[in-house]
Amino acid sequence: MSHMIYADNAATTKLDMDAFEAMRPYLLDQYANASQPYSFARQTKKALQESRIQIASCINADPDEIYFTSGGTESDNWAIKGSVEYGDHRTVITSEFEHHAVLRACEKIETLGYPVAYLHPNQNGFITPDNLANTISDQTKLVSIMMVNNEIGTIQPIKELCDVAHKHGALFHTDAVQALGHIPVNVKALGVDMMSCSAHKFNGPKGIGFLFIKKGTRLSAYADGGLQEFGLRAGTENVASIVGMSMALQKNVTHLSDSQSKILSLEQALIDKLNSAGITYHRNGKEPRVPGNLSLSFPYANGEAILHRLDLMGIMVSTGSACDSKNTQISHVLRAINADELYAKGTIRISLGKENTVDEAEKIAGAIIKIISQKRQD
Repeated sequence: MSHMIYADNAATTKLDMDAFEAMRPYLLDQYANASQPYSFARQTKKALQESRIQIASCINADPDEIYFTSGGTESDNWAIKGSVEYGDHRTVITSEFEHHAVLRACEKIETLGYPVAYLHPNQNGFITPDNLANTISDQTKLVSIMMVNNEIGTIQPIKELCDVAHKHGALFHTDAVQALGHIPVNVKALGVDMMSCSAHKFNGPKGIGFLFIKKGTRLSAYADGGLQEFGLRAGTENVASIVGMSMALQKNVTHLSDSQSKILSLEQALIDKLNSAGITYHRNGKEPRVPGNLSLSFPYANGEAILHRLDLMGIMVSTGSACDSKNTQISHVLRAINADELYAKGTIRISLGKENTVDEAEKIAGAIIKIISQKRQD
């Protein structure tokens, strides 16, 4: 390969150049603390306000429902840990194939005496409303189900799940880290009470994200100190990154339809080439899926070995979610959907983005064909 082919966009995305240029003034010249009352801070304060307004408009929220955080992990932790109250040990419900930011936050509150129920997804990769309805009760405090699964790309029926939760008086949180900027997200239409998002998944900078908190939702403060983020998350705001996040999200939402069409064409080109070569594989998760996420399992193969062979060819993919990158065992997501172990150990995740080309998609397929064909001969 003459150049690197990056196909791990579910792990992180390339920083958008317009987002970078929007950040530059707040890194070099407009460096004032937005909380200060003097004139030098006016521009940073204005940028903070305008970014909040722009981000809110992208998800059909109100500006004062956007709370800036360090990213998806913090947002997930805040939504889960901030929802439970001392002395109120009502149940939290989540699923077995959530991101570890949700799963480990739930494990933590379990150690504090708050019961957690874990829903089992079906083999197609979905948590169904009936599944939730069979577990939830009026003693449920919070339901947390991700919008798009980070490993297999399945889009969950969030509105219907949210309706079930609300019928029982429970709050509903969704981890939308893999969704925002890739599929339409309208918080009012979905009805969610909280939603976690992370900028680096939609071509923004790393280390910045936000938690949507619907007006009237009771949530304890994440950090005590100053009055930033409406008094719920103290700490001087990272204005440059917030501005970059806002710009990146606005661009992705504006060009969403075109990006989806392009990425789906790349996905099809890759699949067509594998199929034409007669390669045996299983694609994990059924439609609806987020465009570009291909979790492919090859029988009698080793996913990590395929990853390293592709790396030597200049192609970057994943064996699953980034937090599992050092784990050679079957991922918790594949176990949750009862993936065939014969195939599951030979799983890689290819996540194509708007920066990729058809030529790159076909080269990825060609490299996989070469690797799998050589294995057949061994």
